[in-house]
Amino acid sequence: MARRGARRDESTGIVSQPTSGPSNGISLGSNAQWGGRFAAGPSAIMQAINASIGFDRKMWRQDIAGSLAHAAMLRHVGIISADDETAIRDGLGAIATRIEAGEFPWDEGLEDIHMNIEARLTEAIGEAGKRLHTGRSRNDQVALDVRLWVRDAIDGLSGQVKDVMRALVARAAEHAGTVMPGFTHLQPAQPVTLGHHLLAYVEMLSRDLSRLADCRARMNESPLGAAALAGTGFPIDRHMTAAALGFDGPTRNSLDSVASRDFAAEFLFACAMCATHLSRFAEEIVIWTNPYFGFVRLSDAFTTGSSIMPQKRNPDAAELVRGKTGRIFGALIGLLTVQKGLALTYFKDMQEDKEGVFDAAENLTLNLAAIAGMVRDMQPDVARLEQAAGAGFSTATDLADWLVRSLKMPFRDAHHVTGRLVARAEAKGCDLAGLTLAELQSEEPRITEAVFGVLTVRASVASRTSFGGTAPENVAQAAAAWREKLG
Repeated sequence: MARRGARRDESTGIVSQPTSGPSNGISLGSNAQWGGRFAAGPSAIMQAINASIGFDRKMWRQDIAGSLAHAAMLRHVGIISADDETAIRDGLGAIATRIEAGEFPWDEGLEDIHMNIEARLTEAIGEAGKRLHTGRSRNDQVALDVRLWVRDAIDGLSGQVKDVMRALVARAAEHAGTVMPGFTHLQPAQPVTLGHHLLAYVEMLSRDLSRLADCRARMNESPLGAAALAGTGFPIDRHMTAAALGFDGPTRNSLDSVASRDFAAEFLFACAMCATHLSRFAEEIVIWTNPYFGFVRLSDAFTTGSSIMPQKRNPDAAELVRGKTGRIFGALIGLLTVQKGLALTYFKDMQEDKEGVFDAAENLTLNLAAIAGMVRDMQPDVARLEQAAGAGFSTATDLADWLVRSLKMPFRDAHHVTGRLVARAEAKGCDLAGLTLAELQSEEPRITEAVFGVLTVRASVASRTSFGGTAPENVAQAAAAWREKLG
């Protein structure tokens, strides 16, 4: 129960303590963890700007994991007794249970996740709790917690990226032969298949997956034991704690350990790049569902209506994926800006590293879930796609290629002949296949009836058999290879 004068924010469960009055020795006004250095409590403004418990409590699992590893190491090297370690382990377990149940009394007066847990631990187990912080600082503790949190986030997001890839691969296999227009400048260019189009995003996401894996491998070093900035004189075993927490080893420089957040910036870049790819696909869904295109339809599960126009079916899920991408970009730029002017080592500015990381990860999680859902939900209009594939003289390149192959014409000359034939068809109001043989021969007398075999959209896509091309058999093989790779 909060003591008299304390205020509890019902939305967060955080208790804000008064800045004066009797103390129970745990927090309240002046942070008791500071000992005798500060006799007076902070002003309300200082407390508000300084406290991070409102957001960094997301890292409670990581903070407890780090403390358990640290306590086990302290006992192993003889700094604390076995009884103290047992008390710490049991006490932290009880705290974890209370947090999981939503019953832990977060205290803004204790500033952050580290002080909240340590104070409650000391309150519960006494002197043993006070020994836990031996050989470490909040500086290496928070660096550890953020690394652990980001590592866990990477694992979760990687699983989601694979899920989106599987959804795309399944639809690509289903539509390996479905013809659709390919665009450059959002103008009709050449026919492709819908399966080929969807597999393009699989390739993009595979690189996002690789970037996340690279980021995880590069950051997988433990800063625990670097202490405030210079290391510690206690005979700690940093390799032991690193191994216990699943790291490849400890960081090699204590200053760098507490001062650097490049791993978080790299994570945010990976999130931003992945969000960019998802946003591009979301934009295509917005375009494709527009009745003027009519390429796909989304169900009510991923669309909304209008408060005034009863006919509307708005692709809001796709639009929000597109919109949330800006927030993820902002998190990356925000962290880079915080870091750019900091001398070594730790500054309180670095407290601003977390909210952007948390927000970006949470929004990318939503975006991935939404895209996976829309990929599985969308219903392509196969007839409309094929009709649109022939618009804009999309088989003009096939005509030029035929002139090169069959008539041994230099490509640049074939390009000019084809351009003149496109102008003739445009003036006549038909596509290239609508021109008569005589009309074709008026520009190039050597053209034969065989040319009509390459002027359909199906013939066009079937001819694109080069590695990575859009031919249906290529697409089917690529989808099968991805399905096997993704499992």
